Amino acid sequence: MATLAPQSVPLAGLSPTYAAASAGGDAAVTGSGLVLHVKNGDAASHTVTLVTPGTEHGLAIADRAVTVAASGSQFIPLSDDYKDPSTGLASITYDAVTSVTVAVLRVP
Repeated sequence: MATLAPQSVPLAGLSPTYAAASAGGDAAVTGSGLVLHVKNGDAASHTVTLVTPGTEHGLAIADRAVTVAASGSQFIPLSDDYKDPSTGLASITYDAVTSVTVAVLRVP
C-alpha cells in the first residue's frame, strides 16, 4: 500500500505525476479541495472503492464504490468522510490495477 502525496494545482496549472495503482490498495489524505484522479487505460472498466469508516446508529456506513470506464477517468472527492481515525488517511482499493494510474490533487 502506497500513500499518495497530494499535488497542489497552482493558478498557472499543473501537469500531475501519476502512480500505478497498488494491488494492495493505496492511502491518501482527506479534506476540502482534495480529489483522487483515477485514469483507467485498460480495455475493461474498473471499480475504485473508498472505505467509509464508522457507523451511524450502530450500522456500518457503506463504502463508496466508483466505476471508472474502460479508457476513461474519474475525479473522486476525498472528503473527511473517508478519514480513518486510526491512520488519519483514506483507504482506497481497486478491483484490478492493470493500466490504472492515480494522483491526488489539491485544488484551490
